[in-house]
Amino acid sequence: MKILFASSEAQPFKASGGLAEVVGSLPKALRKRLVGARVVMPLYDSIAQELKDSMTFLCSIIVPVAWRRQYCGIFEARSNGVIYYLLDNQYYFKRANGIYGYYDDAERFAFFSRAVLEMLPCLDGYHPDVIHCNDWQTALVPVYQTVFYAKAPAYQGIRTLFTIHNIEYQGKYGMDILTDVFGLDASHASLLEFGGDINLMKAGIECADAVNTVSPSYAAELLEGRNAHGLTPIIAQRSAKFSGILNGIDTEVYDPAVDANIAANFSAESLMGKARCKAALQELFALEQDSDVPLIAMITRLASHKGIDIVMQKLDHLLQTSNMQFAVIGSGEWRYESFFGELAKRFPGRVGAYIGYDQQLSHKLYAACDMFLMPSVSEPCGLSQMIALRYGGVPIVHETGGLRDSIRDSGDGEGNGFSFAEQTPEALDATVRRALQGYENKAGWQTLVARCMACDFSWGQSANAYIRLYKSIIR
Repeated sequence: MKILFASSEAQPFKASGGLAEVVGSLPKALRKRLVGARVVMPLYDSIAQELKDSMTFLCSIIVPVAWRRQYCGIFEARSNGVIYYLLDNQYYFKRANGIYGYYDDAERFAFFSRAVLEMLPCLDGYHPDVIHCNDWQTALVPVYQTVFYAKAPAYQGIRTLFTIHNIEYQGKYGMDILTDVFGLDASHASLLEFGGDINLMKAGIECADAVNTVSPSYAAELLEGRNAHGLTPIIAQRSAKFSGILNGIDTEVYDPAVDANIAANFSAESLMGKARCKAALQELFALEQDSDVPLIAMITRLASHKGIDIVMQKLDHLLQTSNMQFAVIGSGEWRYESFFGELAKRFPGRVGAYIGYDQQLSHKLYAACDMFLMPSVSEPCGLSQMIALRYGGVPIVHETGGLRDSIRDSGDGEGNGFSFAEQTPEALDATVRRALQGYENKAGWQTLVARCMACDFSWGQSANAYIRLYKSIIR
């Protein structure tokens, strides 16, 4: 079985969030199970030079983008035993500021989606059984496969899977670009039209042979109309091909026993190194050097759907009335960045804030924290809570999406975190206080930490679930 992942980002080449982590680790897990998984992504100019130097030029092709004919260079690279194809066009991908957010994103990812299909005859006999597409940037792959390629001999038998990582971002555009940018005519408009506009997320759901999202609870929420951002009708219409599979994490990348990014290594059997990690982080964030005070962490995009509003309403009071420290790594909306920056000034030695993102620093905070806060309004899967568990940070989460599927409240003496059902400031406050109270029982807390670190969120079970889904599509 051969699976080609099509994604706008993937580790280790380019990342802006959880999508890149998934596409960087799931193919590796599939290859260990003898699945011929490969990845195709854009060759962004901002990819690190040492990674570019490791690539091999295969060939170039001309890709149709409506009436345009655009150059596409095909490069090959290998990482963790997985073959990556990186598609080069400097007009579309030589951009200075990030991956997304440009005026011509529709055209950029139309080019990429068409190039994914156009490149297949050039791959020396590699004929994928399934093209696994991810989010709206690759939603045109199943559309183009349906419209232009399905009957061509070289494309016979190729099936498509469309994975929704976050339905909030849908790729919405005016119908006026249907022909000029996407190269489709009025007879194809119904595949893309939703609510009077082009909606690429809808198009992927419509045209793919199967659709899934990244946790069973998130799939149920979308089918029930919660957090679906208007797409409930099309999901309900296509419910027969809709499912949810919980993501995993790369337990080789996130392993406190060998992680070179942290101050000291540790494991569930020997936690002494975690105390050293905490002390090092306190020094780095200018926090008071106190091993007994509980440290609560957040590593997040600073956006409203991450639950930052209820944090803003209660964190100041929690700091005034509780013995705790707080550290955050994140960037996003200016009002949230300003809040955490000002909070650090008002509570020197107790609050630390790094506005931005640094991969190595995030490892240090995972390793140091006693508790990890994720109060998301919605969370398709979430990887941070799984990483925190791996490093002995006890999650405090809102019961939604993948957080519901991965974290069970420890109030019964068996769970692996603290959770709250209502996404309100009062529920957040009460749950954080429960966790702080639990921390005071040192023996019980160590038992909880050991239970957290014993949780298995590696890709094993999830990869097997994907294999079953691929086989069902092929059949």
